[in-house]
Amino acid sequence: MPGERLRVDVQGRSLELSNLDKVLFPEVGFTKGEVIDYYTRIAPVLLPHLSDRALTRIRFPNGVTGGSFFEKNAPAATPDWVRVETLPAPGSTKGRETIDYVVADDLPTLVWLANLAALELHTPQWKVGEHPDLMVVDLDPGAPATLRQCCQVAVLMRDRLAADGIDSYPKTSGKKGMQLCCPISGTQDADLVSGYARRIAQELEKEHPKLIVSRMAKNLRPGKVFIDWSQNNAAKTTVAPYSLRAQAAPSVSTPLTWDEVAAGAAGKRPATKPYTASEVLKRVERDGDLLAPLLTAGPQLPA
Repeated sequence: MPGERLRVDVQGRSLELSNLDKVLFPEVGFTKGEVIDYYTRIAPVLLPHLSDRALTRIRFPNGVTGGSFFEKNAPAATPDWVRVETLPAPGSTKGRETIDYVVADDLPTLVWLANLAALELHTPQWKVGEHPDLMVVDLDPGAPATLRQCCQVAVLMRDRLAADGIDSYPKTSGKKGMQLCCPISGTQDADLVSGYARRIAQELEKEHPKLIVSRMAKNLRPGKVFIDWSQNNAAKTTVAPYSLRAQAAPSVSTPLTWDEVAAGAAGKRPATKPYTASEVLKRVERDGDLLAPLLTAGPQLPA
């Protein structure tokens, strides 16, 4: 029955789940219950990437076709066992000095968020109270460029970063583009990280002007891949690995192998369409967490 509620125990926490049959992805009939099931099953590899990071959620209470809203503040009636951190709010559009962020360190919090239809989970490149321990660049194709061109740029960027001793790990955005994630030392501030990413993007643009653009202006981007180095700004977040995305089907920001990226650059999958929740669960069962190296500190970036 619509509005029916179910009381469950999740690792010793009592949660009330509601409207489990509500369809959140109408094109494929994917329900809120299935969203909760996905996040529960993917939690062992997802939670380490959320741990200690202030979480921005995008909620879709009426499904992906019914409107959405960004949520940074802990909502009303947040359970007292949910971790909340009061942090500065750089770039707040509402002029707030601080925000009470939810931090999803455990499965009960993740299930609680899924029950609120928080389909998309976005995190900054640093843990609470620390400097960035990740550098992330977003590769965004301007039509008619596609994920194929993103894969080509990813390989170029991987090789350039490797020349500086920086390892990079690819994932799809779950939409049309992808990201490269690099573990770094956690001892350098966001301005330095952002400046380094910008310098590399500009260098690659100069070497491959028909394929790459490092500037955000829309008129420069058709047919090229925009390397968005600004993801490392203190006010920015990036979709978390294994997060659902609000597409027609329940697509996922999916870690890739470099062999898959090379195949994508040649016009094979993942250059055709995003991976879905069921596919990602199978991939993790087979491969484990391809982004596990991000959980270990990397080197310092060149100044």
